[in-house]
Amino acid sequence: MGKRKSRAKPAPTKRMDKLDTIFSCPFCNHGSSVECIIDMKHLIGKAACRICEESFSTTITALTEAIDIYSEWIDECERVNTAEDDVVQEEEEEVEEEEEEEEEEDDEDDHVSVKRKYNF
Repeated sequence: MGKRKSRAKPAPTKRMDKLDTIFSCPFCNHGSSVECIIDMKHLIGKAACRICEESFSTTITALTEAIDIYSEWIDECERVNTAEDDVVQEEEEEVEEEEEEEEEEDDEDDHVSVKRKYNF
């Protein structure tokens, strides 16, 4: 009689590390002060700082995790800051253009044009 073939044991499953639910605040930079709360009943995710009381809320899906809410908050902060920088830069450019136009007008006033008649 022959030997029975032994079945290979299944490979052990890898444990997934838990994702963070507490983060540092982008406004007050206090570590471990932002807590993300997921409300699946109303499909709303909220991130709030316990120190400076800043908060952010967004709509979520069944696959949304706390890190997703925090990442959206950071992205929104960057988008707002970039938009504000663009507005400030445009205002500065407008002021510079107005100053240049005023200087050109002043330069034109300094030059007196003399019309000469030539007799041939």
